[in-house]
Amino acid sequence: MKRALVCGAGGFIGGHLVKKLKQEGYWVRGVDIKNHEFARSLADEFLLIDLREVNNCVTALSLTNGTFDEVYQLAADMGGMGFIHFSECEIMHNNALININMTYTAATSNIPRYFFSSSVCVYRDMNPSEPELNEDGAYPAYPDNEYGWEKLYSERIALAYSRHYGVKVRIARFQNTYGPEGTWTGGREKAPAAMCRKIAEAKDGGIIEAWGDGTAIRSYTYISDMIEGIYLLMQSDLKIPVNIGSPEYVSVKELIDITAEVAGKQVSIKWIDGPVGVQSRNFSNASIYSIGWQAKISLKEGISLTYPWIKQQVEKSK
Repeated sequence: MKRALVCGAGGFIGGHLVKKLKQEGYWVRGVDIKNHEFARSLADEFLLIDLREVNNCVTALSLTNGTFDEVYQLAADMGGMGFIHFSECEIMHNNALININMTYTAATSNIPRYFFSSSVCVYRDMNPSEPELNEDGAYPAYPDNEYGWEKLYSERIALAYSRHYGVKVRIARFQNTYGPEGTWTGGREKAPAAMCRKIAEAKDGGIIEAWGDGTAIRSYTYISDMIEGIYLLMQSDLKIPVNIGSPEYVSVKELIDITAEVAGKQVSIKWIDGPVGVQSRNFSNASIYSIGWQAKISLKEGISLTYPWIKQQVEKSK
């Protein structure tokens, strides 16, 4: 039986990853600074520890017999565009500490395989009409936000330890991921969850507010597709950072329209000032396609699976 450590198991993607690994027959230890907000963890063990402290990284990796076969590092202080914009110092400080300490401890503990969750935020702002970038397009570096700069630096930490310590590092650059059991309110939610919440709260024929003017282009990846991509990448021989995302690009206005259609509501939009982020990021998925991964869930299908869950959360919170 393989043994895996999932760092960030109390979060959205980490919680779903634990479920996947258990389905694949792993013994799993989850660690996080908090319990999962919406679901009971299926991990065989769950430790509440702060990975900003190197001694806690040692604790997370300690087994009475042998070592972990795989470590998945998804622990991060992060959220949607509002959080990324207003919490730059916390993001840089907390995430750099987690990644420096966890990568060092895993490498010096002779962990065979180490996964690091990066982000397409490492790429620059783009025009929608520009050709797709492959993974080398992250250089020369010019991320739009500090979250992207920290991710790029942490990629290089992981790759350096791979070269010098022999740990097999796999790096995924995540696109916006959404689905049930994710943050849906409070300021850390991503756009699909925010729009589901706003439309669930609105009356039919009502008005919702959204930042910008609706023209920014995004791609959204449903959680089951992302989890499958993580798992396949970890088992693969791909040594470079790899983009994982849906090839379906939509504007923010189109995201709202799709969500309203799923909800069966008519809504008007009041565009207001707020952090929007990049106009577009056009990136190639050719590397992850090469190992047999394809996004299976369209945005409308994914919203159809996500909206009812968020609507239920909204009704519970009243």
